[in-house]
Amino acid sequence: MSESEEHGKQWKTLDKDLNRISQIELATFHIARPMVGLGVALAFIIVAGLFAALVFGGQPGSAVVIAAAALGAYMAINIGANDVANNMGPAVGANALTMGGAIVIAALCESAGALLAGGDVVSTISKGIIDPSAVANTQVFIWAMMAALLSSALWVNLATWIGAPVSTTHSVVGGVMGAGIAAAGFATVNWGSMGLIALSWVISPLLGGVVAAGFLWFIKARIMYQPDKIAAARRWVPVLIGIMMGTFATYLAIKGLNKIIQIDLLSAVLIGLAVGALSYVASAPLVRRQSEGLENRNKSLKALFGLPLVISAALLSFAHGANDVANAVGPLAAIVHANASGEFAGSVTIPHWVMVIGAFGISFGLILFGPKLIKMVGSQITKLNPMRAYCVALSAAITVIVASWLGLPVSSTHIAVGGVFGVGFFREWYHEKRLDETMRKKKDLRIAAEERRRRKLVRRSHFMTIVAAWVITVPAAALLSAIVFWVLSHLAG
Repeated sequence: MSESEEHGKQWKTLDKDLNRISQIELATFHIARPMVGLGVALAFIIVAGLFAALVFGGQPGSAVVIAAAALGAYMAINIGANDVANNMGPAVGANALTMGGAIVIAALCESAGALLAGGDVVSTISKGIIDPSAVANTQVFIWAMMAALLSSALWVNLATWIGAPVSTTHSVVGGVMGAGIAAAGFATVNWGSMGLIALSWVISPLLGGVVAAGFLWFIKARIMYQPDKIAAARRWVPVLIGIMMGTFATYLAIKGLNKIIQIDLLSAVLIGLAVGALSYVASAPLVRRQSEGLENRNKSLKALFGLPLVISAALLSFAHGANDVANAVGPLAAIVHANASGEFAGSVTIPHWVMVIGAFGISFGLILFGPKLIKMVGSQITKLNPMRAYCVALSAAITVIVASWLGLPVSSTHIAVGGVFGVGFFREWYHEKRLDETMRKKKDLRIAAEERRRRKLVRRSHFMTIVAAWVITVPAAALLSAIVFWVLSHLAG
């Protein structure tokens, strides 16, 4: 073997060795990456506890408040990982936003909603789930709220791990119910309220799905299947934008302005009508300018729905921060109030530092663990484009307003995911209808049952997983909470 061949053989051997080392480094990176997220989350939980120690250190019962602050931070992280996906998933699935852009917008809007429009007063016992007078004393009440906080956070964490978007509000409700039963028996639970919540498991996704499917039908009939699609879009897209902005204005007036002034539903609707009309007037020339030069095909329409979809996702996140964060950190606020005053009440003022923990915890949870559920909601249930995703976002806001008007306790998570299912099942129905029409025209055309099943546009496995998680959320959180309460009370005793 010549000297040059010997050198060539050595270089090939070195290349192989370096390639193996690179593969080991890559594998190590993929293994270590989840640990980085866990490390940052743990650091935030510790910082929240230390912050509470600085504020309450040396005061009677400060250890309980410190522990509760750490649990509140843990709960907030889980909200960010699970709940926020419902707002951003459709926009990411429709490619209107990148994953990075969605995370940045959601983190900013969720935090702003919690800090600027979050409720000052929250029902510490989650809409009257248990009777506080039935609880023996303040210490028992504190242990019950601690158990509710920890159990609901654990359940949401488990749901995120298996890839199921669940309602954090329902998790808190289940936690409070389980702790109340463990502390004072079944008689302490307001079963009427629990019945309404159980009803909302059915009402929320059905309403969300029907409204989303209705808007998708409208877009198909009035824009997509018109001879001149661009002219139809110029006529109807500003109307849809006006409906969206008016709806969100009404929603935020109901949920956010109550912090500043007392506002009823009629006034909120009038505000929404005014904002909707102004939005229509402002968007019409913009849509006309944006549509110039577009080809007369459905693909061109996506460009007209991209920006409205991003705006709707941002507004949904702001509204979620204003509404749901307070519910999630409610037990923490109850513990702080009970520890400071020696008594417990049905509703308390949320301290600013508690809302800060909630706002920042959501942001950290979203950044570290949110992409998994965002992908699930946005692309793994059914295929979304900007028009379909826009229908989901619009459905979420409209359904919440209708439910508020009817006095029904609904879940924003169930509504948004129900909207995704509604769009998917409507597309299945529409495709089946067109296929049947084609088969009637071409009598010799036959499609096997197996092929029809393969063409289903909604993944049944995800559908069953999510529905099962919804059904067992309250009982699972309640059972966890009862166990945690029993452990805490025995350790304290």
